[in-house]
Amino acid sequence: MQSALNKKEVSQTSQGCCPNLLFINSSLLSHNNNTVTKPRNSSSQCRQTFAATTSSSIFPNTKFTNHESLPSLHESYTEFNRVYPQFSETEKIDSLRAREYYHLSFLNQSCLDYIGIGLFSYLQRQQHDASKTQLSSPSTSTPQSPLQYSDIPFFSISYKTGNLKTLLLHGGNESEFESSMRRRIMKFLNISENDYFMVLTANRTSAFKLVADSYPFQSCKKLLTVYDYESEAVEAMVGSSEKRGAKSMSAEFSWPRLRIQSTKLKKMIVSDNNKRKKNKKTGLFVFPLHSRVTGARYPYQWMRTAQENGWHVLIDACALGPKDMDSFGLSLFQPDFLICSFYKVFGENPSGFGCLFVKKSSISLLESSSCAGIVNLVPERNLLNNLSENYSTSSNNSQVEIIDPKKSPSILQEQELSSLISFSGRMQTPQFVKVEADPKAPEGSGTDEAKRVVENKQIKIVEDSKNGSFDIECRCLDQVDSLGLTLITNRGRYLINWLVNSLLKLKHPSDEGVPLVKIYGPKIRFDRGPALAFNVYDWKGEKVEPVLVQKLADRNNISVSYGFLHHISFADKYSEEKGRVLQSKEGRGEKVETNKNKDRDNNLGVTVVTAALSFLANFEDVYKLWTFVARFLDADFVEKERWRYTALNQKTIEV
Repeated sequence: MQSALNKKEVSQTSQGCCPNLLFINSSLLSHNNNTVTKPRNSSSQCRQTFAATTSSSIFPNTKFTNHESLPSLHESYTEFNRVYPQFSETEKIDSLRAREYYHLSFLNQSCLDYIGIGLFSYLQRQQHDASKTQLSSPSTSTPQSPLQYSDIPFFSISYKTGNLKTLLLHGGNESEFESSMRRRIMKFLNISENDYFMVLTANRTSAFKLVADSYPFQSCKKLLTVYDYESEAVEAMVGSSEKRGAKSMSAEFSWPRLRIQSTKLKKMIVSDNNKRKKNKKTGLFVFPLHSRVTGARYPYQWMRTAQENGWHVLIDACALGPKDMDSFGLSLFQPDFLICSFYKVFGENPSGFGCLFVKKSSISLLESSSCAGIVNLVPERNLLNNLSENYSTSSNNSQVEIIDPKKSPSILQEQELSSLISFSGRMQTPQFVKVEADPKAPEGSGTDEAKRVVENKQIKIVEDSKNGSFDIECRCLDQVDSLGLTLITNRGRYLINWLVNSLLKLKHPSDEGVPLVKIYGPKIRFDRGPALAFNVYDWKGEKVEPVLVQKLADRNNISVSYGFLHHISFADKYSEEKGRVLQSKEGRGEKVETNKNKDRDNNLGVTVVTAALSFLANFEDVYKLWTFVARFLDADFVEKERWRYTALNQKTIEV
């Protein structure tokens, strides 16, 4: 039975020791003779207070055993705002979503599977020539339905094979379009062109493999990675580096909280340091700033420790929030390599490209080798004609190959998507979308800064007559810059912690109150990332396979993904549990026998459902996911869905 929902109002109080970062519930403050004793002004106390207040204020002393007894969206949102009063400060994101990404509401779609950073808004890509699309431009009011067309991409990519080191040393034949995109991205990420060279890649995996194919593993033999989940990009890097003589190693993560085993990792970093010759590097240390699957954030000190012990450092920034680079401190750590990815339009077009940044002082260490995965950005052909650009199909020691030359080079077909996707989660087959870049109005009329607007029927670009450069408006990047780090981080913090807390309140209707959901990695934490890994269990304690959960969620207009946690280390006291939870990824959930000699077998791990919140996620998105998961409290839910799927003449899901 569900206990009565506590309707006690949560008081709004001062921001306490963490201005602009969290609320402090007044019930947690001690009162003595009408005075309030404020908590210590310390970061640790702030984090503890946040976690304690979240746990005690959201559905306190409550468990939900029936999905029909959950509070309504309105009721839940009211309680949410009482617990997190500062969430109202982020309402400008809701307004932005309604204005620029209105397709999400029309389609009633919750997109919780995007990784990377968006370039353009949906409204921006709708503003195009009506004569070509037979659609008029949207007025200032929100359209009645999302406009549907997807046959004209804003840009496509073309592969070029060549030598990464040569490209870094001598540059390539960069078009004005690419130059403008490069400047905008580096400005957005706060990366100086004086310190780093940017290389466009087909996707995240291509960027990792480029480094693996060029890094001098013959002399710097070690490759050390820190990932609690299986990553296609990292696996490609490991495979390529091992073929070139590298010795690959991985950090391990302690069950059940999946924290880095610090002692083991430090030993791997400093091993043989005393034997290492002066100025001789140990190898390549690959470090994600946080896990894109579990949401765990890792101490930046690991980068410094690696550098002090002779490692080159590659930072994986693909899972960062859109403004997290503002707080990273790139100038302090100065990694040798940094990788991130961009997609075109959130919730509509996940195609895009990867970015590899190479520190200019580190270029000399790379080896010359023929590499695949470097790309050019190709704008529409009529744009090239209108701007009279001489877009060369060859450059220094490089050859450009336009995909599918029998068709327009600006159109990429579905069969080419697999190599171009810029996010690494599960996705439906996307459609390429033409996006118009609508410039900001030119300011001023001085002769030195005079600008003229070059317009054609597809895109508007502002040309600076002083330096001859073109600026492309990436409206999503502009929006993120305007919102800022604090607002975006706070919003994600409130939403992800509410979701975690609410999922943990779902229990099967039994005397033991068996949890419906198991969460892997951090649970309620102030500094957790906006990603979540979990599994659903039936009333018998059997796991519902993540691929099935994902497919059922998709049918309910919720896009989630699934992943594979690995490199998990079990202490002796968890040896019995280890045999129950570890699985073979290929076994589709079949339990496998383990022994001490196979503890670190990379084929063993835990399949999980994953959800990631973008800066555009709202409360309704997390509420929808919560209520969907709660439906598994009905023991017959999966069977009912299978019959429903068959009745609709769709392919039956196989468990």
